[in-house]
Amino acid sequence: MKKSLVKNGKILSVIIVTIFLIASSAVITSAQEYNIGISQFVEHPSLDKAGEGFIDGLAESGYIDGENIDIDTQNAQADFSTAQTIAQRFKQNNSDLILAIATPSAQAAANVIKDIPVLITAVTDPVEAGIVDSMEKPGRNVTGTTDMNPVGRQLELIREFIPDLNDIGILYNPGEVNSVVQVDIAKEKAEEMEINIHEGTVSNSSEVSLAVSSLVDKVDAIYVPTDNIIVSALPTVLQNANAKKIPVFASENNSVEQGAIATVGIDYYELGRQTGIMAARILEGADPAETAVESSKELKLYINKTAADNINLKIPADLLENADQIF
Repeated sequence: MKKSLVKNGKILSVIIVTIFLIASSAVITSAQEYNIGISQFVEHPSLDKAGEGFIDGLAESGYIDGENIDIDTQNAQADFSTAQTIAQRFKQNNSDLILAIATPSAQAAANVIKDIPVLITAVTDPVEAGIVDSMEKPGRNVTGTTDMNPVGRQLELIREFIPDLNDIGILYNPGEVNSVVQVDIAKEKAEEMEINIHEGTVSNSSEVSLAVSSLVDKVDAIYVPTDNIIVSALPTVLQNANAKKIPVFASENNSVEQGAIATVGIDYYELGRQTGIMAARILEGADPAETAVESSKELKLYINKTAADNINLKIPADLLENADQIF
């Protein structure tokens, strides 16, 4: 009798353990893991921060790398053909969602991928770039955030630093649609302000030093839009301009932290985070075609006091008082 009870107890224990293992396996199997590809056009602090913010935004929404998502990050090193190759790779790997950071990578992804959700960030004008049909209703498999910055307000800020401002140099790559859009806005604003615009154009980073040298003897200040080539070579811009005591003004906070004088602009980490939260909604069933492209929720005044002191540029007291962050 006792042997029978012991035997039955062992059998019952085996059954319970088996049921537990099957249930645990079912839970693990049902927890879907998503493959997410990140295509970044070039390395520089602004785009790097956007990528970091995206991953953190996903994590805040419950999607954590190494747990229920697997992130594959690729960098095109400022080469459009490489950006296209990266997009093809993500397509062939059947990624569940793709983040494209910066306009060229977003254009490559939108051209190559038609049936996988694509989120974009650090894209100035996705309509002009041919990435979406409209900001309100993208109409395709692409949505995300724009980094369109207040170009006109930024030129006004330069005049607050330099009241007798007459000539501004603008450095940019005419091959980037995002840059051309900003330069066109700057030209309109400059005409209104009766300021002369001098263009320094480049097609790659090796041309940046020469472009800066062509401007420094003609201008009172240099303005850097959110141009990927120029921002990635910002140390070269600063070195050449500082040697001539020409102040460099930027379009976003990371460039000011590196040594530009000031900007009223966006925080790329927060923009990326905003995009990550959008991506979570897409993973949960939202339709990219019906999800409006979002802009930065907040602009801030950033000033680099050390950079201004180094070239003996006086900072207006009211700007120092109202700055959101001083480096």
